[in-house]
Amino acid sequence: MRSSQARIRVARVTKDGGRTHRADTLAVEEPLEIRVNGERLAVTMRTPVHDFSLAVGFALSEGIINSADDVANVRYCQKDSGPKGLKPVGQLTPDVDASAALAMPLTLGTFAGALDDTSDNVVDITLAPHVPPPASAAQRQLVVNSSCGLCGRQSLDDVHQSGCYPLDERSNFTLDEHTVMGLPDRLSQDQKVFAKTGGLHGAGLYDVDTGEILVVREDVGRHNAVDKVLGWALMEGLLPLRRHVLVTSSRASFELVQKAAMAGVPMMVAVSAPSSLAVELARESDMTLVGFTRGHRCVIYAGEDRIVPPEVVADDVEVAQ
Repeated sequence: MRSSQARIRVARVTKDGGRTHRADTLAVEEPLEIRVNGERLAVTMRTPVHDFSLAVGFALSEGIINSADDVANVRYCQKDSGPKGLKPVGQLTPDVDASAALAMPLTLGTFAGALDDTSDNVVDITLAPHVPPPASAAQRQLVVNSSCGLCGRQSLDDVHQSGCYPLDERSNFTLDEHTVMGLPDRLSQDQKVFAKTGGLHGAGLYDVDTGEILVVREDVGRHNAVDKVLGWALMEGLLPLRRHVLVTSSRASFELVQKAAMAGVPMMVAVSAPSSLAVELARESDMTLVGFTRGHRCVIYAGEDRIVPPEVVADDVEVAQ
């Protein structure tokens, strides 16, 4: 498996015009082809770690699957030699973070050969027999880059997916303002690769009932980081995520709010601003959307009732049970 980091030689320029040469650590970006039942679904630019979670989370956000029961297996593919690493979803080992491995040398051929059906750049999801296959690749034409998770959609109707898991009474929890405003800092503490490279987005999943952040994932694409988190949650059998908060280190774009809605997430906390369409979707979905969550401040754009002063937090433990 490739590393999520690469080491290269750089020239650092100081304000007095001096230069020093040193090795620097960069976040790796490579294409990943996602297939469903052997048919190409999409190609996304990602950081090569937690690929199975990414593929499954992407399929969830596309409305292809709703739970782990919808997936027969997930595997890497290898050209002319059959599947590699075939593992039923129920027996998937956690996605291995390769950041501790030896750094991959950066060469001009890194991108050129990356999609030549190499074993770790093509992931195939085999659907369970009861799940209908998605539209063909020719109809979908999905090519996803690091900044856009919706690029390649053919129509506006394709963009506005309906949620798999509408919110219910279990989603009517409250969190105090201090807890909400502290979530980005807690997320950043687990962004290990970002700390070394400064080049990755992060996403995490906060459990309202335990007060813990269950998982943190990083990627060059903010939508990929979210897909990795939601894919992990699906494979862990946690969906719908009605007692969880999605935390992101990026802005709150429409695509991220949509992904959260597809997984039944009732609250999203972002470090930067949302878009107007993201706010509109959050309000339509009864989701709480918080932006500019920095230090001791935040802006609530939707679902204000879920965030309260510390002294009036509702005791909703019985609802959770």
